[in-house]
Amino acid sequence: MAALSIRDLDDGVKQRLRERAASNGRSMEAEVRAILAEAVPEPELPDDLISALFDKFQELGGVELDIPPRTQKPRFVDFSE
Repeated sequence: MAALSIRDLDDGVKQRLRERAASNGRSMEAEVRAILAEAVPEPELPDDLISALFDKFQELGGVELDIPPRTQKPRFVDFSE
């Protein structure tokens, strides 16, 4: 587990934190952990990654590519060797 030190914390903030911790029946340290856990939740993973990526980047727009027509028939690859 990581440790965190907070320097130059305003005395009023510390007192309000102490009061909040007491009203929740926790130590100040436990109260700070609860506040931080609520403020920085785990990101939710999308059910469908492709749709999530599409939604994220669709605002950037797309790219129009000129695909030339085939001039030869497609070749089959021989994987037996």
